[in-house]
Amino acid sequence: MDIVITMTASKLLKTLNPKQRAYVNLKLADPQNGEYMLAVFHLVPGGKLNILQSASEVAAESSTGTSFRVRTETPFSRELNALVYHVDVKRELVWIAYPWRLFDRRGNVQNILTYIVGNILGMKEISALKLLDVWFPPAMLEQYDGPSYTLDDMRKYLGVYDRPILGTIIKPKMGLTSAEYAEVCYDFWSGGGDFVKNDEPQADQDFCPYDKMVRHVKEAMDKAVKKTGRKKVHSFNVSAADFDTMIKRCEMIRSAGFEPGSYAFLIDGITAGWMAVQTLRRRYPDVFIHFHRAGHGGFTRPENPIGFSVLVLSKFARLAGASGIHTGTAGVGKMKGSPDEDIVAAHNILHFRDTGHFFRQEWATIPEKDKDAMHLVHRDMAHHVILEDDSWRGMKKCCPIISGGLNPTLLKPFIDLIGSVDFITTMGAGCHAHPGGTNAGAKALVQSCEAYMKGIDIKKYAKNHPELAAAIRFFPAKAKDIKHAESS
Repeated sequence: MDIVITMTASKLLKTLNPKQRAYVNLKLADPQNGEYMLAVFHLVPGGKLNILQSASEVAAESSTGTSFRVRTETPFSRELNALVYHVDVKRELVWIAYPWRLFDRRGNVQNILTYIVGNILGMKEISALKLLDVWFPPAMLEQYDGPSYTLDDMRKYLGVYDRPILGTIIKPKMGLTSAEYAEVCYDFWSGGGDFVKNDEPQADQDFCPYDKMVRHVKEAMDKAVKKTGRKKVHSFNVSAADFDTMIKRCEMIRSAGFEPGSYAFLIDGITAGWMAVQTLRRRYPDVFIHFHRAGHGGFTRPENPIGFSVLVLSKFARLAGASGIHTGTAGVGKMKGSPDEDIVAAHNILHFRDTGHFFRQEWATIPEKDKDAMHLVHRDMAHHVILEDDSWRGMKKCCPIISGGLNPTLLKPFIDLIGSVDFITTMGAGCHAHPGGTNAGAKALVQSCEAYMKGIDIKKYAKNHPELAAAIRFFPAKAKDIKHAESS
């Protein structure tokens, strides 16, 4: 970014007190030199402060400072000050550079978020503060785990390429017994589906004991694999009240006889916490770590002036090592979202290099201009598998998981919107509400995908596929919603 101090910024600089000045440098040379993690906030000042005064207070509170300048600071501590390095008064945007040496050097994502979206969201000096985008320098990326078991590994296990992973969430989300739950899994798998997940509140309820659910799912999976001749995957919610119970659930699944690759660990990342996410990634690097984002709307909804964006949440999930995270249906489904939020987030966690709301992030741990880094970017954009035998060069991909109101008639519109088939779709009612039941719903989803892969309109394809025909009749077309999502 070219640093130009406008007349407005010059006037704002004169309003700063000595403590605030220590957290502002509008002439910061080369913020992307690797010393800093960069962040862009939408900021509306609180009280009588102007935007630069308010931004300096945010930078102080989110790094080394407090309400007043303290006498215990040292020359070294001042080097760790976060710095406001750019202000766009008209758009109410501020750019802050954080020396990443501030952060716990053992790859601790919750530590970063404690700084940059911790106390500052409650400061009286702001009336709106939304973290919109972040940029991680290569040397910082090297300190963090990133994903281990990826979408590419799941594809290899399932033998599924050139299409989305077709999944479901068992519905009703609560109230089925262990046997009833497993029966629905079997119906979906035997109808041709690949992937089944627990809903995010599922745990160890009295009507569906966890151990029985695991055992019955294993039996249902074995039967479905035998019938279809295809591998299957189940994602188990291992979120729990404490560390020991979470690990106990993981070990229960591992010891139930499942084939490696046939199970994933789902963690409610926001409510269970980043420590739980990173614990699973480090303890089980050979398992797909499925980040469910329950609770994210309290931070990410556009109308909420306080919090962070879907893009920020998704980037930190990749940094923490999640194999996949829910990124929304971009307004095509039932959840709040738009292409500007959801598709940008999906691309930024999936690709080796992509452009977010403000930053172009390259997930490389070697210099951006290195010929091998450039080669990886070209291979990735050509949809080749990368970082299999050269993981030191960058951070592996994180898979977008798409759920919330989709049905077989909306699969192609969503693929067209995201511009990729590299995602897991988990349709709930979109399969289970089918007039013919779950098995027919799964078949309709498979047939919809077949029509897409063959380039045939689903209405034409449905003439010889009764399950898809029934889905088209049953589910509303939602043409207006799709058109609105594409144009927003």
